[in-house]
Amino acid sequence: MVVTFKITINSSDVVPELINITDKINESVSSSGVKNGQVTIFSQHTTAALIIQENEEGIHKDLKKFLTTLIPADGDYHHTAAPDHVADRMPNGHSHLQHFLLGGSSQVLPIVDGKVQLGQFQSVFLVELDRARARNVIVQVVGE
Repeated sequence: MVVTFKITINSSDVVPELINITDKINESVSSSGVKNGQVTIFSQHTTAALIIQENEEGIHKDLKKFLTTLIPADGDYHHTAAPDHVADRMPNGHSHLQHFLLGGSSQVLPIVDGKVQLGQFQSVFLVELDRARARNVIVQVVGE
């Protein structure tokens, strides 16, 4: 069986922003009726990453500091000169590089007995790296 859902998440201008989507993933898996299999979570964006991390404010602050120190928004990026960014005056080269550093657009998690097998301290986060907007996450549940 394959069941696919689309989740829309509205982010803010406070970036990087970690948005906990674990409950939405669990709800999708539960609704799918799949008892054993896997769930693939996919962000349809190149400036919003998916990560598995602890839901603890200190690590969130550390991650934000790490990303903005290593890849600052005011850096000199070639992507800033792309025609679409010159026109909208919203350069986001830093957002793409931060996305690359975080590992990208998808995660795959096992499902056993109808439950997503996250560790005790693990949560699934959409990380907004650009600016406020609606973000789409595809959740595809596969199994029996």
